[in-house]
Order: sequence, then C-alpha cells, then structure tokens
Amino acid sequence: MILLSGRTSGLQSFFQLIGVLLIFVFVLAITYYVTKWIAGYQKQHNFQKNMRVVETMKITTNKYIQIIEVGETYLVIGIGKDEVTMLAQLTREQLNDVSLEDVTKYQNTGESFSNIMKQLKEHLPKSRHKDE
Repeated sequence: MILLSGRTSGLQSFFQLIGVLLIFVFVLAITYYVTKWIAGYQKQHNFQKNMRVVETMKITTNKYIQIIEVGETYLVIGIGKDEVTMLAQLTREQLNDVSLEDVTKYQNTGESFSNIMKQLKEHLPKSRHKDE
C-alpha cells in the first residue's frame, strides 16, 4: 500500500479505496477462472468409461447409499465414514424394478445405520457370488 505522511485528503482516500477494490475484484476473477480451469482439467483426466455413479442417497450426515454402474451390472453399496459395504448386485431390469422411495422413509429418523443397512439388504435382491 501507499504510505502517506500523516495527512490524507478525502480524494486520496477515495482513490485508495477504489484501488483496493479493483485489486480485490481482480483476485476474485483470477480465482474463479483458475478454479474452472482446474475442474475441467480434472474432469478430462478422471473420465472413466467402465464405472459411473448412477444415484446417491444421503442417509445421515456421513452415510450414503449409492448405485454404481460397473460395465453391464449395477452395484448397490452403503458408504459409511470408514467403510464401504456392497448391499446388492443388480441387472438393468432389476434396477428399474427397485424403487428407492421405500428407502427414503429411513432418512432423518435417528435409527442406527446398521439397522437401516440390514433392512435394506432384506429388501434388495441378494447378490450372486461365485463361491455360493
């Protein structure tokens, strides 16, 4: 900043304020465009052909249920703070039959996450494992 010797006129203070505001707007604009550039760069390099998140539903603050498309199948997973649990494996036909509206009744009820997961496992089709 410009150091002034004790006395400044009102006009000098006004120009000083305008200068600081212009610098602030300039820094905001640079931040905005750099953030957009980084987002575009990450989107290009993180593009996945075989995996994508189809739907996410928040159960509590840091617990979610997601449907993930992996190739031709769909995985229903439960995500907690330190864990990921596979709930079911679906085909495209089963995906259209499963309604997550039944699951929304569990939102914000204060019920424990493990109880909700058990009830959802009972509702969703069983996953098929090779060792079964």
